[in-house]
Amino acid sequence: MQKATIQLETLACPSCLQKIENAVKGLNGIEKDSVKIMFNASKVKTDFNSKAISIEQIEKAIEDLGYPIIKSKVKSA
Repeated sequence: MQKATIQLETLACPSCLQKIENAVKGLNGIEKDSVKIMFNASKVKTDFNSKAISIEQIEKAIEDLGYPIIKSKVKSA
């Protein structure tokens, strides 16, 4: 498992948070219980199986919703 921390541009509303959370949880290879969206910090944290999904695919799912990503960090769990 890998741990990802994805810094987003400032989130404007709680419904944005819900959309992002649902999109990330819906991806194959995501540890669903690990998905945390930090509204005030505009960050997404999740654990994922790097054999099933890449950080780029996670980023793309978020960006496809219209939320620009500033940077991502990945480390081994």
